[in-house]
Amino acid sequence: MAKQFEMESQISLPLSKAIEISFNSVKIRFGRSLITVSGIVLAIAFLMSIWTSNAIMDGLMGAKDSKINLLLQQKGIETDPDSTAAIQQRSKDNWLVVLSLLVCLVGIANAMLMSVTERFREIGTMKCMGALDGFIIKLFILESSFMGTAGTIIGVVVGMALTCLLNVSSFGMVMFDYVPWGRIIESGLIAIVVGSVLSLLGGIMPAYRAAKMEPVDAMGLEV
Repeated sequence: MAKQFEMESQISLPLSKAIEISFNSVKIRFGRSLITVSGIVLAIAFLMSIWTSNAIMDGLMGAKDSKINLLLQQKGIETDPDSTAAIQQRSKDNWLVVLSLLVCLVGIANAMLMSVTERFREIGTMKCMGALDGFIIKLFILESSFMGTAGTIIGVVVGMALTCLLNVSSFGMVMFDYVPWGRIIESGLIAIVVGSVLSLLGGIMPAYRAAKMEPVDAMGLEV
């Protein structure tokens, strides 16, 4: 009977309310959120810089311009994409990207777990007031998504801009005549998707932990 009453007393709050609470939580914990976003920015910027650099190099090598090829050789860049050195460099870049994204994922998960720990009483209060487990999960998923989306977009812009500036200093403005912008924009969109997915994955475990917390235990914890 008590269980039936508990189920009937639970309320389903709208998504807009979850978005409002999550956004306010990010603002309240701005310092910690900024650290988490910074980690995402660095990881995505590194990913985007590698993809942008590879696209620019492919564009320059595909130009079949003797002056550009001479510049590439002077800077120790392998002009044959099928050479052993070029293949090894691409493999190294891929591993570095994977490691940076794993670090980013762990950073997001750790930040969200700390957020759950800090908000035991808040979570317990919401559950005592009838908030469903699904609503609690939404709060933390949205919070990680806000930080992930912001960090990803900034990272894409920073990575692309810095890489273009570095290549301009090396090859001059003529570089822009051979830059495959379509490929770079496509890479940016893929990077945004990757960052968003990582943010979602990083928030799932902390959100599930928060949702399964017993209200009485949460209210009784000293944090």
